[in-house]
Amino acid sequence: MTSISAEALHLEGVTKPYGSRRAALLALDNVSLRVPRGQLFGLIGHNGAGKSTLFKLVLGLITPSQGRIQVNGCAVNGPDFRTTRRALGYLPENLVLYDNLTGLETLRFFARLKGAPQTQCAALLDRVGLTRAGGRAVREYSKGMRQRLGFAQALLGDPQLLLLDEPTTGLDPSAIRDFYDQLDLLRSQGVTLVISSHILAELQQRVDALAMLSNGRVCAQGSVQALRERSRMPLVFQLRAAPTWLQTLVTELPGQLAGAEIALQQREPDLLELRCPREHKMRVLAWLANAELSDLQIHEPSLEDVYFGLREAP
Repeated sequence: MTSISAEALHLEGVTKPYGSRRAALLALDNVSLRVPRGQLFGLIGHNGAGKSTLFKLVLGLITPSQGRIQVNGCAVNGPDFRTTRRALGYLPENLVLYDNLTGLETLRFFARLKGAPQTQCAALLDRVGLTRAGGRAVREYSKGMRQRLGFAQALLGDPQLLLLDEPTTGLDPSAIRDFYDQLDLLRSQGVTLVISSHILAELQQRVDALAMLSNGRVCAQGSVQALRERSRMPLVFQLRAAPTWLQTLVTELPGQLAGAEIALQQREPDLLELRCPREHKMRVLAWLANAELSDLQIHEPSLEDVYFGLREAP
């Protein structure tokens, strides 16, 4: 009996060159990743970092020059992968559709290619909010409607692993919220989701873990909080108080928090910004407990801050 892998996706030492043999560059360079089942896993990186190449390798559309890839415990280059691939869904970054087909005809076409039940098509149109547009030709669809239709085709066959390459391109804020609601539902059903996006603020509160790609290499991976701690970027305290109290804080804080490497900047007459390393957070809060503040906000580094901090780190 074949054991079920705890990992939906496992890449080990994967390298993929592109270009001519003489001037070959590496689209992916010794990439290793593990994505447990049921996770929402993010891939972030600049254009050309290797995200789309990674998706194509996982789908078996191209082959690596070295390394191994397993999907649900099955080797991508193995004899059983044809069956395993039917449990994958994929939404490419640049979605190409047949403009003369209707939305419903498009899903029926992809269902035949994938061997998925035709009965799923109407339900999936409804799931992505395209029931009324299902009888219209795709050429009449907006960019957002095409993207939702692409998401519907990725869901054909009830995939257990979904690869989503820039899936919210062209979606309005309401559609983006609905899209992530769908991802939450899928994750609750045990589906593994790997999503790439340039909109880091979207991913920050939603992913279980992520990997940062830069020039074909993984420069960091882990949960957002783990990457924040690794980046050692400062916390930002915003303190509001009467101007006279702020002057007291500016005068006394450096001495009271000696060695804490704090930085102070008065933004407004009643607003003081304090930056300090994460390890001094509780020390700062303990001192501020007796301060006459009207408001206190603590800001963690954003995922965008962390990305640039880690990418530029030596």
